[in-house]
Parts: sequence; C-alpha cells; structure tokens
Amino acid sequence: MRDLDLRRLRMFMAVVDAPSLRVAAERLYISQQALSVAIRELERQLDVELFSRSRRALTPTPAGLALYEGAVPLLAGGANLASEVQMIDANKPTPFSIGHTPGLAPSEVFQVIEGAVLADPSVSITVKPIWPGDIHDAITAGDIDLALARSHTAVPNLAGAIATRHELRLAVNAANPLAEHATCAMKDLANHPIVVSELEDDYKNMIVSYCRRVGFEPEIIVSNLRGTPPHMSVITHPDGCAFVTNQPGWLYQDQIRIISFDDPPMTPVMAMWLPNTASRTRNAILDAVGASAVPGGSVDPGVSADPG
Repeated sequence: MRDLDLRRLRMFMAVVDAPSLRVAAERLYISQQALSVAIRELERQLDVELFSRSRRALTPTPAGLALYEGAVPLLAGGANLASEVQMIDANKPTPFSIGHTPGLAPSEVFQVIEGAVLADPSVSITVKPIWPGDIHDAITAGDIDLALARSHTAVPNLAGAIATRHELRLAVNAANPLAEHATCAMKDLANHPIVVSELEDDYKNMIVSYCRRVGFEPEIIVSNLRGTPPHMSVITHPDGCAFVTNQPGWLYQDQIRIISFDDPPMTPVMAMWLPNTASRTRNAILDAVGASAVPGGSVDPGVSADPG
C-alpha cells in the first residue's frame, strides 16, 4: 500500500469536522464533487470504508474514527516539524513552550527543566499555566510543546513519561487540631475533610486511593478557589486539610501549617507531548530528569522504563 496522501487526509478530516460535505467543500474552497472524489480515492487507497453514507449523511465508520484520531497528532507533528526546521534554517533558537496544571507550582516546573537549562543556557523556554482539560487540544494545536501535570497516566492519544515524583505533605489551618502535631499519619485524616481542586480528577483519585489503603473513605470537599496555591484552601475550609508539596513549617502569617507524613506518599509529575514527534529540547529535559516511561505508553528513545 502507498503512503497516505496528506492532502486527501486533510480533506477527510475537514469532512468529519463539518456538518455536511457541502460545508466541508466550502471551507476547503473546492467543489463538492472534487471533495467527494478525493474521499473515494482515500478509501480506495486504504481499502476501507471511511463513511457510512445512509440517509444522505456522512457518518464516520469505526475505521474512519480510528483514522481521524490518528491523523490529528500526525498532521500536528508535521506542522511542528516544519516550524522547527524553518527556525533552524533561519539560525534562530527554536521556542519551546511548557504548560503546567494548577497542581504544580512554577518553581516545581523549573525543577523539571533546570538540568536542561543549565546544560544549554541558550535554550528558549516559556512556561505558562493550563487547565487539565485543555492539555490535548493545546498540544495538538501547537500552543504548547510539553504539558506537566500531577498524574500517573497520560492524556489519551498523547505520549507520556513520569518526569519526577514529589513528596506530599499536609496543609492545615492553625485552628485545626492536626496543627499541633509535629508529624501525622494518613489514618489521622479519617475525621477531617480533604479539600481538592475539581479540575484535576486524576490527582483527586490518587488522594482517595492513599486514604483507602489505610482503611477509610475520605470526605472530599471541592475548593471554590481557582488560581491560588492548594494550601490556601484551608483558610476558607478551616476544618479541612489539603495535600501539598510545600516544605514543613508555618505559612501565611502563621495561619497555615505544613506537616510531614510519617510515611509520605510520593506523587508523580507526568510529562506529555505529541506522539511520534522529535524534539531536542524535550529530549534534553526528559533525559536530565531521568524520566521514566508510562507502562504501555509511547516515549522517545532513551527514556527508560519506570523502575518503580
């Protein structure tokens, strides 16, 4: 079978995204007949039916949906590669953008990239916040090159590796009885609600799992604060506690105390990117932190399997 015709592939994706063949043709500035012929040729090339054509509507078949899902990162990767090649040809530094979810502080993001930055101070990196639900679209659109989130799994259809792990500690209000403890055990949280962000479900599930392992079902409260550090949630929920990565001690004019666990859980930081793409900056970042691959995930050559 010949390689995929990228022009026809883009036409196919336009048809899937449009409400009708006519609208897709208008968006592509070609005739409806020319578009129909191109789709038929693509089906002939692949020897599969990509659309169900009943009732004058074009509905993607399972094979068509599979092609669409695979084509998104394929075409996005081609666009990213073309941009990188053009920057190299122009002798300009290739910009690299990293998006991080609210659960990660900018200083923790710097810890991930520090090794690569020290090895090559000329590397151009921009770090910006991103909501977890926007990771896939931001990467495929080329808005960011790498996403970092507190998670043990990569977003579907993205490659991923565990960049690092952080020790979790507990943030409590000064009025909370736990604030009198030098350290605490996970079971000490059984009678205290745990405040989490509604935006990071995977991180929340990890916390629930930690509690269940020691024999209790936690009471979860969703914080009504967005864009503030996780430890600030115990100001508005003085009876609750929050999992954080701050260093032990007092914060916010001694209104918040950070306490270490006797047996601290370690939370992973997941790095995610567009699969089947190459990036020297990304490789430098992942190599510097010794990133470990997600089981069953797609990772760049040189990224070792997760030892843990």
